[in-house]
Amino acid sequence: MLLSVLDQSPIAEGTTGSQALQNTLDLARLTDQLGYHRYWVAEHHGGPMLAGPSPEALIGPIAAATESIRVGSGGVMLPHYSPFKVAETFSVLAGLYPGRIDLGLGRAAGTDPMTTHALQRDRTHALPDDFPQQLDELLAYFEGTVKVSSPLARLQKVLPGRPERPEPWLLGSSPQSAVWAADLGLPYAFADFINPKGADIAQLYAKQFKEGVRLDAPRTAVAVWALAADTEEEAVHLATSSKMAFAMLRKGRLIEVPPPETATRFLEQLDEADKRKTQGRRALVGTPDQVKAGIEAVAAEYGAQEVIVVTITYDHEARRRSYAHLAEAFALRPAAVASRSGS
Repeated sequence: MLLSVLDQSPIAEGTTGSQALQNTLDLARLTDQLGYHRYWVAEHHGGPMLAGPSPEALIGPIAAATESIRVGSGGVMLPHYSPFKVAETFSVLAGLYPGRIDLGLGRAAGTDPMTTHALQRDRTHALPDDFPQQLDELLAYFEGTVKVSSPLARLQKVLPGRPERPEPWLLGSSPQSAVWAADLGLPYAFADFINPKGADIAQLYAKQFKEGVRLDAPRTAVAVWALAADTEEEAVHLATSSKMAFAMLRKGRLIEVPPPETATRFLEQLDEADKRKTQGRRALVGTPDQVKAGIEAVAAEYGAQEVIVVTITYDHEARRRSYAHLAEAFALRPAAVASRSGS
């Protein structure tokens, strides 16, 4: 089973977005050295907690700062963009870092309706609901399958990074994304940290997967929220920061990642109904062995060949230690070490 990273570039209370972005580079270097398989950065807009609105801007610096880990988007929210512009951007990245660039694609807005409106170039009407058509166009640019009769046909020949191209993935947390991924023969990454009841959706993807369109067999990754520490008590304490931030998000209040002490006091004051709401998303929290067992169980539940770990803490060093703990628990090795040993 492959182990990877999804980094949302969290901003801790009292720090800056700039520091959060530097932390992303730091964590990428560390996880590359530890032997993680891929490093994806997310797209979120218009909030104070996450400093990653532009995966396409982060991927290049991350790839430059690392050696062997795959780097990509988890994901690009395609409805905001021109498919051709996305194709050009990721063609450049693939040309610069051959064999290392992933293009994870999502349909969600990654923000609230007002910020979605602000992101639009044409604000006279709502965004069209044409994600499947966007996806088809984008893939056609990379694969050179735009119909000759189309006025766009010549563009597929001038992508700047050719012959290199990124590996496309479809991201999702609903049955519709699974159907699209299966129909297009794409690898599929399911966001369990958003919807912890996705095993049936992953099975739907595998059942309906069209072999030979792009892959010989379905390829499933599952993204889970996890935090490992020396003791279960410490891990639970560190995880309170994310639980408070999520509770505030449910109330429509976006905040920076709070210190665990602040978060603990906040969570203790919640009524029973609000406490139950904070438990709506799965979080694997505990010692390295406990979290390892949880990750393996989720992977088995989804039939996934890869688990992508999301971790948010107030203290960046605690996040580094969590990923290091998991690397040790899973006996990960850097690619260079693995290749020397014949693995």
